[in-house]
Amino acid sequence: MNTQRTADLRNFAIVGHASAGKTMLAEAMLMCSGVIGRMGSVANGTTVSDYHVSEKQHQISTQASLLHTEWQGKKFNIIDTPGYLDFLSESLAALNAVDFAVVVVHAQHGIGVGTERVWKCATDRGIPKILVVNAMDKPNTRFDEVLAAAREHFGHRVFPLNVPANPGPGFNQILDVLRSDLVTYDATGRGKFREDPAVGPRKERVTQLHRELIELIAESDDTLLAKFFDEGGLSEEELRAGIHAAFQRQLFIPLFCISAETDIGVARLLDFIAKYGSSPRDRRVVAAHNGSDGAIEVPLDGPDPVVQVFKTMAEEHFGEMSFFRVYSGNISTGMELWNSQRNLTERIGQIYLLNGHDRAAVGSLQAGDIGAVVKLKDTHTGNTLCAASHPVTLPTTEYPKPVIHAALKTKAKGEEDRVAAGLATLHDEDPAFQFHVDPELHQTVVSAQGELHLEVVVERLRRRFNVHVDLAEPRVAFRETIKVPAEATYRHKKQTGGAGQFAEVALRIAPGPRDSGITFTESLSGQAVDRVYVPSVERGVQHACTEGIIAGFRAVDVTVDFHDGKMHPVDSNDISFQVAGYWAFKEAFAKAKPCLLEPIHKIEVRIPEECVGKVMGDLSSRRGNILGVDVDGVFQVIRAQVPAKELYRYSSQLRSLTGGRGLHSEEFSHYAEMPHELEQRMLEEAKRKRGGK
Repeated sequence: MNTQRTADLRNFAIVGHASAGKTMLAEAMLMCSGVIGRMGSVANGTTVSDYHVSEKQHQISTQASLLHTEWQGKKFNIIDTPGYLDFLSESLAALNAVDFAVVVVHAQHGIGVGTERVWKCATDRGIPKILVVNAMDKPNTRFDEVLAAAREHFGHRVFPLNVPANPGPGFNQILDVLRSDLVTYDATGRGKFREDPAVGPRKERVTQLHRELIELIAESDDTLLAKFFDEGGLSEEELRAGIHAAFQRQLFIPLFCISAETDIGVARLLDFIAKYGSSPRDRRVVAAHNGSDGAIEVPLDGPDPVVQVFKTMAEEHFGEMSFFRVYSGNISTGMELWNSQRNLTERIGQIYLLNGHDRAAVGSLQAGDIGAVVKLKDTHTGNTLCAASHPVTLPTTEYPKPVIHAALKTKAKGEEDRVAAGLATLHDEDPAFQFHVDPELHQTVVSAQGELHLEVVVERLRRRFNVHVDLAEPRVAFRETIKVPAEATYRHKKQTGGAGQFAEVALRIAPGPRDSGITFTESLSGQAVDRVYVPSVERGVQHACTEGIIAGFRAVDVTVDFHDGKMHPVDSNDISFQVAGYWAFKEAFAKAKPCLLEPIHKIEVRIPEECVGKVMGDLSSRRGNILGVDVDGVFQVIRAQVPAKELYRYSSQLRSLTGGRGLHSEEFSHYAEMPHELEQRMLEEAKRKRGGK
């Protein structure tokens, strides 16, 4: 393996809150390094990374895009990720495959919920972060406020390596802290600049920051700290050597200011990444698992190939493409590797380096590099490919639970198989999208990270699999139960000329503990009923419970005692006692003050402080019960219990209330009795569906 070349790799993801300018930063990096001759536009759909149909339609990034370029002899593998929290899973998968993150913050809007989420994900992954404050050319920029907020939120180790000299419209000058000079960019938007010594107040500021940087770097290393105190400072060479080590340990978090659209400050950011950014050699081993030894480590210098697919996607006219990273060994076209999760052999087809839609074929890739391969037969997002003789499995990305659900309705007969195949394929590509067929509600329920995520997935389903589907509000799994004890006796008697049917069943029922289901017992005495018919009665009761009694929903939380009955020596049989048990239970249930239960979900809502009033008011209007409000940094976390019926498309309403800065999670908590007025409406609706019977 060419160890020098591995050390020259820079794998990083550009992440951040929505509309921070991540795609334009990626575009500026490609132009600075000569990959493209002019910068495209997100609005016009002409950027290198936003090339998918859905991205051009919605004018936002919806998928992670793989880019590559070179700068100062280093190869950059760049993953441009979406900022909308609907597509957070794309950022999570990207962060799992890179060595550091470039976190972009908009100079006007500051730290958002999305910023915090990707920061935490990168921290959990154990990779360093670079902060980039973008759009310094916009009116009302707040660099000092953003810097202060970043330090408050991410720690005092956040340090500006440059600061804007003339922020706002016309921004074209930065003070470079490392070089202690003033960098002035020309107005062509092509990244050209000149360097001059800073003078006056600017010189004082950059000198002070340079001194603070030396102290910060010295504090991160005992040897440097001793030298700093002994000699009163650090040499330029010592400072630069200390920066890399401090950056890897995140004892120093660099912050840059730029304008991506006008390509100001981007070259300095590229310089830092080339000189000090993490390479695969900074993480020489990754944790893995094998079947026999359990937890093991995969070394970068190992001889056996270990590859993980971190994203799969279908390309029009090209087939399924898999993005992967090589963690050990080399891989080449034609090589056969073992899929350790699916227990099958895959042949590696043509390997590509990507710049969005553009592909460059290569014969092989070495450890640490990132590329793409087409037409793997049964390998999907998160799968590990390795040598069959040394099977290992790398950890997969954990995705957040879906927060929006909808029922999928087919509009044309005969498309069910294509819809099922399409849903399975889209889930394999994007595990954050989930679906299931609900046998109780007779619906296919699709679940996603937000309304836009769901919309984009269904668009792909229609386009790629040529099906006609719509989304509708999913039915809610209500339950029926009782409030008081009751009993009933039912005699089933049928004479048809030959052998007849006869069974008499007497049942006592009573309310059971919540979430206890149906508890069936028998307390028969004597020989009135042969015990062989007890299971028959229980089957009849269970059938009635599944079918529902008052509104067609499953009956739960009832204790049932089969205490008496009669049988006929000739006409009694299994079906007779099933029928008698069925109707005896229904009659007893109707006498026991039946009521409806509704599912209650526990939710956590994460929002800026100024949105608390609006969000709590909205939750109250949804019959929500506020459990408490906690503080987490600059955000407020509201904990509440809300009926599931009231949460349809809640994520969309939350984002509307918070200007896109709020997010929530939800999970089932318990069943609770439905308010009387709502229950009456539900019963009337059920009666109408039964045709008034």
